[in-house]
Amino acid sequence: MKNGNYKILVLSDLNKATTTTLKSSVSLANMIDAKIELFHVKKFIDIVDRDNQLSAIRTLNEEHNNTKKTIERLVKTISADYNVTIGFSYSFGKIKEEIRAKIESVKPDIIVLGQRDSNPLQLIGDSVTRFILKEFKGIIMIASNENALVPNKKMTLGVFNDSNKIFESKFSQDLITHSESPLKSFKIINSQTQLNTTALETEENKIEYVFEQNDNAMTTLSSYLLKNKINLLCVDRDPSKNKNTTGTSLKEVISKLNVSLLVSDAL
Repeated sequence: MKNGNYKILVLSDLNKATTTTLKSSVSLANMIDAKIELFHVKKFIDIVDRDNQLSAIRTLNEEHNNTKKTIERLVKTISADYNVTIGFSYSFGKIKEEIRAKIESVKPDIIVLGQRDSNPLQLIGDSVTRFILKEFKGIIMIASNENALVPNKKMTLGVFNDSNKIFESKFSQDLITHSESPLKSFKIINSQTQLNTTALETEENKIEYVFEQNDNAMTTLSSYLLKNKINLLCVDRDPSKNKNTTGTSLKEVISKLNVSLLVSDAL
């Protein structure tokens, strides 16, 4: 990889999905020529027993050594497999405060979060995803284990409800260049005149899937995303204002779609 024009900050709790999250991050970094740094933070209170100072110091030192070895082992494997340099750091303390300080220090262009299978909103700690969406105004990728991005391979790119803000970014052409053609668009509409799950090929070399709003719309959409092997779905941070689509909340998209999401900036 080159020196990198952009900076990607990967936030991880070092769970079993971290390897997949890192691979997706490397894939994105390769596409847009970006540097990667992995950051891990753990609650201080989860590590030490404050009632015994000597024991607390010993436990903290052990945790430092174990955490560093775990991250080094993980990063070394991915770096060797894909010939990429991945920086890393970690800290112990209050999770949100440590993340806020890290964002201010690194000033990343993109933050990557890993998606949990049990509850996508539970990332690194309770409601951290909501915190990042509020705190960080740049682009966010929430990496899923389903059809994850694979370094050095083209991806299948999709857009949700006419999301186009991502394509205003400086690296949008790089994303398109590294994606399979045609682009696939997925809409949930209010209109009763459209047919459910209609596939249309537009004049812009884009296939459009249209779903009618109902109780099962998100479940059906999720099924079609997996069926079409979508690796990355572009989503606007704010609910769609397009009069022909539903204003599906970002929270609902994150919680119900098991696919990697690229959430637009809030600038």
